[in-house]
Amino acid sequence: MTTLYFHNARLIDPEGLTDRPGTLIVDAGRIAALDAPSPPKGAQVIDCAGKCLAPGIVDLGVQIGEPGARHKESFRSAGRAAAAGGVTTLITRPDTTPPIDSPEALEFVNRRADSDAPVNIHHMATLTRNRAGREMSEIGFLLDAGAVAFTDGDHVVTDTRVLARCMTYARSLGALIVGHPQDPGLSRGAVVTSGKFASLRGLPGVSPMAERMGFDRDMALVEMTGARYHADQITCARSLPALERAKANGLDVTAGVSVHHLTLNDLDVGSYRSFFKLTPPLRPEDDRMAMVEAVASGLIDIICSMHTPQDEESKRLPFEDAATGAVGLETLLAASLRLYHAGALDLPHLFRALSLNPARRLGLEGGQMAVGAPADLVLFDPDAPFVLDRFTLRSKSKNTPFDGARLEGKVLATYVAGHRVFAAGDA
Repeated sequence: MTTLYFHNARLIDPEGLTDRPGTLIVDAGRIAALDAPSPPKGAQVIDCAGKCLAPGIVDLGVQIGEPGARHKESFRSAGRAAAAGGVTTLITRPDTTPPIDSPEALEFVNRRADSDAPVNIHHMATLTRNRAGREMSEIGFLLDAGAVAFTDGDHVVTDTRVLARCMTYARSLGALIVGHPQDPGLSRGAVVTSGKFASLRGLPGVSPMAERMGFDRDMALVEMTGARYHADQITCARSLPALERAKANGLDVTAGVSVHHLTLNDLDVGSYRSFFKLTPPLRPEDDRMAMVEAVASGLIDIICSMHTPQDEESKRLPFEDAATGAVGLETLLAASLRLYHAGALDLPHLFRALSLNPARRLGLEGGQMAVGAPADLVLFDPDAPFVLDRFTLRSKSKNTPFDGARLEGKVLATYVAGHRVFAAGDA
């Protein structure tokens, strides 16, 4: 394996929270040295031209269409999109058809991912069989088969006794549960956040309290069982005090938020633009700003894309009937950099939420700019402007809310274990 010597780089360290010029040596797929004054003999020298070199993004909560919806996204297309977006590790959701609820199904997606994707891929498995909320999945066997966490996604387990049993068993094995804080009764049929905008548009809305109520229930069960818990998306200011109390009380709880809820608000739905139909729905601007502040303070730990590919047929429908979700692998970094350019987050804190924290929460090696860490790296220009054309995205589905948006921040190259898997200009 070729030794690489990156010089004239702007090194972004999310662990030490530093942003400084330096050099970096990669050998045998790992970071071998920092700030070496000269390249080792025979090394390939890479001039970074003063651009940023950071740990590759670890994206927690990606939907892939295999099995069951390969026409929407395959491991190959998702892997190419991830590499182009500076994402070096994907954590996939089990909401496939059929769901990933058995060791055999997990073995299938492991095999497909290993053969088709140029980036690292780890998989979550379902918490209950068929995501039906009635019977616990084979958590122990799925852990042995490589599952990194357990979730039913947006199929909230409504039977509290079943969820308590799942949490108790998961705690005995040290397994991580990923919850979707939402009261399903209040949110059923809703497509936007309730308020003046929803009323003016004649769209069924859901109160932000549905998220708060779902989160409060989950926190009570975490306190009762001692389970490890991660909230996939916290999107409302009213949920933050409960999250703060849970952490202050010593519960093993973390939380994430999607980049869409950090950079868009409910008014972006505009004239029923279905690419902006997400779950949870986009929130008012006050909630968006509260989420940005929570990420900056570290109260919310993780920024993710919640990549959810949908084909044209399912999105080109009246707003109420359109499928929910948006693709985000290739736009995650550029969209997140809106927070940097707005002065809300510096780059080390941004990559703490994009790379270091998700890797730590899942017990993975990535997300570090340190000697011995895997050489999963992204080289990017944070100031390069461009207008996004959704048809240039490498994902099979093109349902991005950033179509036609002006963004800043281009990925120049992506490396996985020291191998370059993307370079600007690649088709």
